[in-house]
Amino acid sequence: MRVRLAAIVVGVALLTFGATAALAQSLMNGAGATFPYPIYSKWFDEYAKVEPGIRFNYQSIGSGGGIRQITERTVDFGATDGPMTDEQLKKAPGELLHIPTVLGAVVATYNLPGNPKLKFTPDVLADIFLGKITKWNDDRIRAVNAGASLPNQPILVVHRSDGSGTTYIWVDYLCKISPEWDKLVGRGTSVKWPVGLGGKGNEGVAGQVKNTPGALGYVELAYATTNKLPVAEIRNQAGKFVEPTIDSTTAAAASVAKTMPADFRVSLTNAPGDKAYPIASFTWLLVYRDQADAGKGRALAKFLWWASHEGQRYAADLLYAPLPAEVVKQIERKVKEITFQGKPLLASVDR
Repeated sequence: MRVRLAAIVVGVALLTFGATAALAQSLMNGAGATFPYPIYSKWFDEYAKVEPGIRFNYQSIGSGGGIRQITERTVDFGATDGPMTDEQLKKAPGELLHIPTVLGAVVATYNLPGNPKLKFTPDVLADIFLGKITKWNDDRIRAVNAGASLPNQPILVVHRSDGSGTTYIWVDYLCKISPEWDKLVGRGTSVKWPVGLGGKGNEGVAGQVKNTPGALGYVELAYATTNKLPVAEIRNQAGKFVEPTIDSTTAAAASVAKTMPADFRVSLTNAPGDKAYPIASFTWLLVYRDQADAGKGRALAKFLWWASHEGQRYAADLLYAPLPAEVVKQIERKVKEITFQGKPLLASVDR
């Protein structure tokens, strides 16, 4: 009898321990941008080693989907490469914060015989996407690519078919350098494209370019590198042709770091400076200032703190630029503003 009773006690203890362990596991759901997906995946894996009780489920569905889902509060956090507009923010049931995570470059990538190293001027890029330049051997492309073998072949423009922060960055740049683009097409996470073929996600555009001779598209730098696609140098505001790299992306951020707006909604495209790559951007996580759940809110605040500090060391290997120190200091202040029922959650967060 005593043996049976002991077994029952042990069994109950094990069940209780299992239930407690299950409760200790916290699943954080997020959705949005494909642009930062490679580094977010790395972060979620690494953070699980630091905080074994936290797991992340992130759906890489595009910035438009991330904005929609965080607005509807069907996820714990959203992700976007294009900052939300004032109108979008007003639709949210609470105050949303934009927390920058890393910097990335959007690149022009293409598929040509031998994939020669190409250069583009801003006006040529705009006119290709407007459908005004249609052949690879157009005189205006040849003028800045002396010695490159350019075929008498149609240019097949590839763009995003989904709501996309990568698109926002690309068309934000085109608006700044082309009055015609600004007037006819404009900027947004989704636009009415004058020409081209759509692909879903950075993955879809990279795949379309890789498999389509004569294609020209735009993707985040890591996707071009992963797919072994060439990337073009682009002439910046200072008149210099600049290759997309970590250093040239950081240079774009350096020009605005000291004048960063309090809500972090800033554009880095067409930034000044000889070394600045002209199509660069922050990418942001979207979180509610006042969290609906104390436990999840605390876990999210801790992760944001870790990502803006320890997490930055993973950026360069995945072809993202880490946050400037001045921006990290501003993020620290913003993360400390995350609350539950008006009470700060970061008080219990350790670095």
